[in-house]
Amino acid sequence: MAGAIHAGTVFINTPNPLDASAPWGGFKSSGRGREMPSSAIDLYTEVKSVWTSLS
Repeated sequence: MAGAIHAGTVFINTPNPLDASAPWGGFKSSGRGREMPSSAIDLYTEVKSVWTSLS
């Protein structure tokens, strides 16, 4: 399901956990850049964070 959603961050069955190591930022024509250095290196890919509860 997360693959079909065009968003930079997706939360599934979990509140906003905010992990400082996860990349976050704009997607498509949002006008916002991408944060976190490892994600900024490869400008030609789309990074997505997917959060799901295992309990």
